[in-house]
Amino acid sequence: MTVPAAAPAGLLSSGAPRFYLTNEFGLIVLIALFAAAFGLLTAGFLSSFNLFTLGRVAAVNVMIGFAMMAVIVTGGLNLAVGAIGVCAAMACGWLIEALGLPWPVAIVGALALGAALGAVNGVVIVRSGLHSFIITLATMSIFFGVMIFLTRAQSFRALPPLFSDFGRMRLFGSVSPLLVVAVVVGLGLIVMYRYTALGREMLAAGARPQAAALSGVRVDRIFVICHMLSGALAALTALLVVARNGAAIPSMAGQLGQDWLLPAFLGPVLGGTLLTGGRVSVLGTFLGAVLVTMLTNGLLLLRVGEFWVQTCLGVLLLIAVLIDKARRSFLAHRRMV
Repeated sequence: MTVPAAAPAGLLSSGAPRFYLTNEFGLIVLIALFAAAFGLLTAGFLSSFNLFTLGRVAAVNVMIGFAMMAVIVTGGLNLAVGAIGVCAAMACGWLIEALGLPWPVAIVGALALGAALGAVNGVVIVRSGLHSFIITLATMSIFFGVMIFLTRAQSFRALPPLFSDFGRMRLFGSVSPLLVVAVVVGLGLIVMYRYTALGREMLAAGARPQAAALSGVRVDRIFVICHMLSGALAALTALLVVARNGAAIPSMAGQLGQDWLLPAFLGPVLGGTLLTGGRVSVLGTFLGAVLVTMLTNGLLLLRVGEFWVQTCLGVLLLIAVLIDKARRSFLAHRRMV
């Protein structure tokens, strides 16, 4: 579901592209085609175990995409999404193992830390007036470095069995509950952007900040809230990874959390979220992340080298950005943005 910014009344019903011209439809077709191709070319792609593994990885990639999408809606970026996630996961492990707190309290604490670190990004960006690229690039190193210093890079592996049990659970034989969490979060985001005043203010502030401010929207406050939402979603993503791994590990998102950056951009951009802000596609982000996960899984099953997989994903991101630029020109020509 693509959720556009405020547009003139009647324009969406008369000028909006039909569904078969949208990114979502294109992604559904690509997913079906690649699923059929990998199913024919590989022996185990459609096996129950591989579909279960695919769902667990896709759930994490979808959530990473949602975390980045929450900031892209403002026309900004959050390069610290991985670092925030790792900090939240390590905080959860520390609260359980070091302080002996119950796991529900630790999860709430991790989500609160993620939102707080996101708020730090938002406040600094709003107060300094600098682009979010610069601020989040700096905080990515700061957050990760402080976390390594405080934890001495030690993992938390004595977590309650509930985490790993949840990560290994199978629904209907091959569906991971992690994917169910991603679906529920996606539905919540659709409701927020489509039906709540806060969601519409986010879209309006991202599309035309000056116009939104004249309409009474507190744009700076909205931008901070978007970064808080991004931080909380990054924290939830990291908790899913903890459930998948059964432990909170400092390297779970790579050095400085950089392993999350490529999937963070691929999902929203492939899905049709405008990099300039003001328009999001929650369904498109979900489908984009699923496509990327499927491509990675299928290519690895075909024994394509991991470096070539990363090359393919990079080319995919470049093509998606160029298509995004072309689409913005098309929408501007049709006066839909």
